[in-house]
Amino acid sequence: MVILVAGASHTGKTLLAQRMLEVFGYPYLSIDHLKMGLIRSGNTTLTPEDDEELTEYLWPIVREMVKTAIENKQNLIVEGCYIPPAWRKDFEEEYLRSIEFVCLGMSDAFIDAHFGEIRENACAIEARLNDAECTPDELKEDNRRYIDAFKEGGEKVTLIESDYEETIRTVLEELHPRNTSSITA
Repeated sequence: MVILVAGASHTGKTLLAQRMLEVFGYPYLSIDHLKMGLIRSGNTTLTPEDDEELTEYLWPIVREMVKTAIENKQNLIVEGCYIPPAWRKDFEEEYLRSIEFVCLGMSDAFIDAHFGEIRENACAIEARLNDAECTPDELKEDNRRYIDAFKEGGEKVTLIESDYEETIRTVLEELHPRNTSSITA
């Protein structure tokens, strides 16, 4: 099985992928790592700020990695904000049967109530570029854009409204109930 984890910045995609690794034992690929490897190696002139162009550049590579994992009957978690809302159109049914999809989003009320915690935990799993300029309004706008785009594409969006840990526990249980009986987020 391949699990794709999408969503806006700061929604906890990487933390969710880390939890999946711990609970399911599946390796995960951070699209951010791929991005930075390509940028630092000089294989692209794009920069970390070129989000739309990076999606167009990275997704074809990630898409083919997903297909390869499925063809080899390997489990893989792929997480990042560079998964396009219309990702399903890039896979035939034989591949789609082996893909689970999770899109995380945060409600405006959650962002308002937990902005300090969101910023504190921004580097919980990976070091981020300096995002000191990130404001609650920018975070809300980014979240709304992702939520709207994925919903318009017919995808379910898991909305974090009050308790991040409980939301993550629910996602894990929905994905793999047999392996999550002892989850403590």
